[in-house]
Amino acid sequence: MTGRSGRYEASGVRSTRWQARRLNSPNPLWGSNGVAFGPDGRLYVAQFLAGQISAVDPATGDVEVVVPPDGPVQSPDDLAFGTDGSMYIADLVPGRVWRRSPDGGYGLVSDEVKVPNGITCVGDRLFVNEMRMNGRLLELFPEGGDPVVLTDGLALGNAMQLGPDGCLYYPHMVSRQVWRIPPDGGVPEVVAEDVHDPVAVRFDQGGVLHVLSRGPEGIVTRVDLHGTGSRSLVTSGVTGLDNAAFDAENRMFVSSFASGGITELHPDGRTRPVVPRGLDGPYGVTIDIGGTVYAADHYRVARPEEPDSGASGDVTTEILQPFVHGITADGEVLQTTSQFGTVQTYDPATGATRTRATGLNQPLGITVRPDGTLVVAETGAGRVIAIDEADTVTVLAEGLDHPVDVTLDADGRCYVSDDRRGAVLRIDDGEPVPVADGLGAPQGLAVHGDELFTVDTANRRLWSVSLTTGGTRVEAEDLAVGIPPGDTPPRQAPALFAHGLPGVAPRFAGLTTAPDGSLLLSSNGEGTVVRLVSGADRHVTRPRGLRS
Repeated sequence: MTGRSGRYEASGVRSTRWQARRLNSPNPLWGSNGVAFGPDGRLYVAQFLAGQISAVDPATGDVEVVVPPDGPVQSPDDLAFGTDGSMYIADLVPGRVWRRSPDGGYGLVSDEVKVPNGITCVGDRLFVNEMRMNGRLLELFPEGGDPVVLTDGLALGNAMQLGPDGCLYYPHMVSRQVWRIPPDGGVPEVVAEDVHDPVAVRFDQGGVLHVLSRGPEGIVTRVDLHGTGSRSLVTSGVTGLDNAAFDAENRMFVSSFASGGITELHPDGRTRPVVPRGLDGPYGVTIDIGGTVYAADHYRVARPEEPDSGASGDVTTEILQPFVHGITADGEVLQTTSQFGTVQTYDPATGATRTRATGLNQPLGITVRPDGTLVVAETGAGRVIAIDEADTVTVLAEGLDHPVDVTLDADGRCYVSDDRRGAVLRIDDGEPVPVADGLGAPQGLAVHGDELFTVDTANRRLWSVSLTTGGTRVEAEDLAVGIPPGDTPPRQAPALFAHGLPGVAPRFAGLTTAPDGSLLLSSNGEGTVVRLVSGADRHVTRPRGLRS
């Protein structure tokens, strides 16, 4: 995997009808969270959404996966190295802390920490804090022994570090404070207040405190705690900063939970991409009436900018909006879903957000009727629901296995994909009627004319279904969706919730049609949006329902 430009070795879509081109570059890192330099001089990166840890060569940007997702670690959010070269991992969702020995073996240090996040080593000692309200800061003992609580009352802890005065420094993300406490315990003390959205604290080689902001501007606050006490701000432009590490030359490298990548941040705010940033997913994708493409990217709504349009091919953050998964354009606004239970309306012109429904069971795909009614696949409940202008929720169909996406044809008939059943169904008077089956694991749905298209994430195919004859055919193969070829699926998927906080949401490969008849696909296996433009129309038609 070393030197791979994206999550796939290649992304050559095979099709006789469609020509494929990326709207943005592949993202080698599936989000980037905790970072720490290892004994070999490489920067190790915890990837929460990917369930893996990679090592990055800061000179070349080469990426190598060293903790794969098929091991015991489910959702690594931070990491630290001990003096013997052992890697300690905060596995957030299952609430576990792991030791990975220098020879690659794993040992469970503790399963008694709830939502473990910030982790640091002080010599041979190990400390971890909890990212929850009234969270704790604890010392753990890798060789055995009960955890020792140094303090509690943390308002969402996160990345922490030993300061030059011998105290542990850590943020309270909710109260916008930085605190410290001696490693042997004592009374915690506030050292900085009204800090911009603090997510991590790091000291450079000169002992200056750097507080990273999780906001859209990428602000870093420098605090000279042991000198004049002065503050200065650097705006990096790296949206959703997560963590940082300083090398022996005092160079600062930062990560981003929102867009992945690794970036060197200079003291004057200049940046150098080490590993390029991009999309963490993407999940749903849509296009508005003006031709702007939007991707639902878990932590944000993003705009991949197609190079052919004169743009750079980069990804721009429209808004940090945790946790957006389904998306559809609706006139001037965007309708979005979160698998953590909400449906919202977002207005890009004003930045206003209106909550339409809460407490749903994993809502995902979304579309809009001509009268403004929202139609949503409530995946966890096995239902398709409608939300009217008054935000009243009604059930359109229930008893489905695992509904993922919804779409409407020109006559207003509703179709739903079910990736466990391998089928697309039409909702007729509240009853799901099979339209096509044997489609692998269909997720994203789109209709153009009398054709319905769906993304099969099991077999990496694009299928079409004739709405007049019911015939199905493979339109394209080798799509960059799902787990890259050769990789092994995780042993166990992380939970959707952890102690009342969001865990890890399942991936979703969205699909939509553009006004020109092209298709936009969420290539979530490599972190791109792909435009499929119709070319030669040569196919082999297969009988309806024939399995591949």
